[in-house]
Amino acid sequence: MDRAQQLAGLGPRHDQTSRIQKSESPADRLAALRARVAAAVGSAKAKGGLNTPLHPALADLSAPIKPSGSVGIPSSRNAGPDGAGGFKKKSFNAPTAPDGSRVNPYLDTSQGPGTGKARQPRQLVFNQKGKYIQQANALRRQAALEAMKKRIAEQARKAGLDEDRDVEKAFVVEAPPDLEWWDEALVDGKDYSNIPKSLKITTPDSIVTLYIQHPVAIEPPQEKLAPEPKPMYLTPKEQQKLRRQRRMMELKEKQAKIRLGLEPAPPPKVKKSNLMRVLGEEAVKDPTAVEARVNREIAARFEKHMQTNEERKLTKEQRHEKLATNQAKDAARGIHVLVFKIGSLANGQHRYKININATQNGLCGVCIMHPRFCLVIVEGGEHSINNYKKLMLRRIDWTEALPSRDKEASAISATATPAGGARDWLKAEDENGQLRDMSANKCVLLFEGETKAQAFKKWGSKVCETDHEAREFLATRKMDNFWTQAKNTPM
Repeated sequence: MDRAQQLAGLGPRHDQTSRIQKSESPADRLAALRARVAAAVGSAKAKGGLNTPLHPALADLSAPIKPSGSVGIPSSRNAGPDGAGGFKKKSFNAPTAPDGSRVNPYLDTSQGPGTGKARQPRQLVFNQKGKYIQQANALRRQAALEAMKKRIAEQARKAGLDEDRDVEKAFVVEAPPDLEWWDEALVDGKDYSNIPKSLKITTPDSIVTLYIQHPVAIEPPQEKLAPEPKPMYLTPKEQQKLRRQRRMMELKEKQAKIRLGLEPAPPPKVKKSNLMRVLGEEAVKDPTAVEARVNREIAARFEKHMQTNEERKLTKEQRHEKLATNQAKDAARGIHVLVFKIGSLANGQHRYKININATQNGLCGVCIMHPRFCLVIVEGGEHSINNYKKLMLRRIDWTEALPSRDKEASAISATATPAGGARDWLKAEDENGQLRDMSANKCVLLFEGETKAQAFKKWGSKVCETDHEAREFLATRKMDNFWTQAKNTPM
């Protein structure tokens, strides 16, 4: 049975026998419709059909039909696209129990009839005797240990032992101030707590005005560091030509003054080479007297020349003043800093050369002597710094070991120095009276650069027995980082 025949069986018939008469009652029409539906269903089951499910309203023929717009005609909203009165729905094959009832696959019945997990009763757990006493004793021991560590660290910090054990402290970042210096003129108060009420922007005493404030012109710092232009050098021939022209002009000027009577004529310049040509007859008459006269004139001219040189020569004070002026000009162009690390300064000549050269070059700084190593910090102009750098890295032989010239004098001089008394590790001899081994001694350049201003006012030396003393001394100049760098730099 095809679909057209099935639909034809369900649809109204147009023959003479199926035409509904007007005289039939509603009950008769309903009975006839049910008979046709039953016949169509029976024929579909007998022949197989297309396994098309029936409309729910036709499943139970004995159920009363709900009133609608027209009796026996399904609603248009339930009509499917195939015209069979409903959409084809996908069936769900749920599992069935042995008794034929459907089983919910999402319901867990293993825990009982309830849907939740069964509540388990909580058991009583008793604490062992002394449990919390042991915990309290452990906390007390921990607190006592921490307090002891703090006390030892404080004592070591005061004695300077933590630096001796190479325990380096991390750099602590300072807390920000309550009020930054650039906001002092704009905030009324000592902190930022009353902002924006405390802002002085529109007040009469505010630094913010309607006028334009031009900054003060500052010379660029790189201009003073630029080298001076060098003079143009002349070739030897050009130098001779200029000298000849200059002397010719001076001679013409002198001759003009002699002609005018402003200057007397100079005596003839007699030498042994032109003696006969200048003093012809006189030289022939008495050659001995003429030779003696020429010798006296030569000696007089030489003495005058030496006297002129002495008058032109600078005195000792003038030389020192000129050197200081040049060193000041050199330092005004920029302050350079050098930091050296030396293994040992047991040789007295090394200490003398370090101090005397720093003084002669007009350098400022300090030489810190420590039992483990020595640190030299120098500041000054570029020219002086270069001379001192050559001294430290080239000229001094740091492996040279020399005995003390006078032990008593050296001990007295060391005691008289501001650095303190004589130290055994600064002597050239060890405990047995033998010279110290200086073969591994050397000098290392740790830092070279420029700074804005000098940290030291003069040159000096200082003896520090511990790292704590050295750090405190350098911390006042904000150079304690050089000591840390020296300790971490291998020799």
